[in-house]
Amino acid sequence: MSPARATGSAAITSTPPRSLRSAESASRIELTPEKLRRIEVNRLKAKEKLRAHQAARAATAVSSSAPNSNGKRPLEVVPSTSKELTVPVPGPSTGAGSSTAPPPLKPDFRMGRYFEYDLSKMVNSKGGFLVEDGADPEAEEKRREKERERQRQQQQKFDAPMFLDGDRNPKCVECNSMDIDQTFKKVFGCLVCNKCKNEIPEKYSLLTKTECKEDYLLTDPELRDHEAMPHLLKANPHKSTWNNMMLFLRFQVEAFAFKKWGSPEELDAEFERRTAEKRKKKNKKFEEGLRELRRKTREGVWQRRRDEEHQHQFGVIDTEEGVQRCAECGFEIEVEEL
Repeated sequence: MSPARATGSAAITSTPPRSLRSAESASRIELTPEKLRRIEVNRLKAKEKLRAHQAARAATAVSSSAPNSNGKRPLEVVPSTSKELTVPVPGPSTGAGSSTAPPPLKPDFRMGRYFEYDLSKMVNSKGGFLVEDGADPEAEEKRREKERERQRQQQQKFDAPMFLDGDRNPKCVECNSMDIDQTFKKVFGCLVCNKCKNEIPEKYSLLTKTECKEDYLLTDPELRDHEAMPHLLKANPHKSTWNNMMLFLRFQVEAFAFKKWGSPEELDAEFERRTAEKRKKKNKKFEEGLRELRRKTREGVWQRRRDEEHQHQFGVIDTEEGVQRCAECGFEIEVEEL
């Protein structure tokens, strides 16, 4: 290898010493006072330019929201950064200084009929309907009756206190026992113990509303009058969703029925009369149905016979023999020409 080439390659691959590199970087980082002044001036110019740009954008936004001579906003593209696109701009008619409120929106009848409901005055019927409060007087009366029944049931849950003095405690009317049935006392006002209640069913047994109507000929209004006919409410054993059973005390029902009809004999006579009338109506209905069935059967047989009858179709008259024959069966009749 020649000396010249060796020297050239050494110049290419050699690196400067560490001391020279640190001196060059220090001279590069150092800033003169003139450069510092220029940097500060440029920074102030940039801030001033940014303020001017922000002021111009604010003026443009105000001018775009200001109404024109017709009270409308100018037609332009709404920026995507706007968050209140539907808020009306205060104008001469809707501004803060206006004394008249904007007119209410009119319903569009092309979309159908509108009904306004006050949900605060509605009652949930739990049957898929919302009933307005006070709309149905019968429903209001039923609600009040249920409330009274609920209050009576609440009163039945509390037993009367027992006194140390036996004379002050109520006693059974049958055996003078102090172990009376509190339910019978509170509901029916009857002082009877559990033993007597079970041993005398012909007097203290409970009757359903259906039995009272069928056996003693009492009506629904009479049975629903709690003052005249006190009753005990119990859950229906056949189905829990049905109405509660109304149970009546037998001797109270008999006393009310005898007072209504006059005597037990008159009650039995009225019962027999109604039974006979029901039987008569049932027989009459059966006979009418039987007559209708016979009429339909008779008309059907007559129509069938009529359809089966042969209708002769006579042809032309045979002048030689003086007869006229049926074209289908050959039946002949004598005909005389005048």
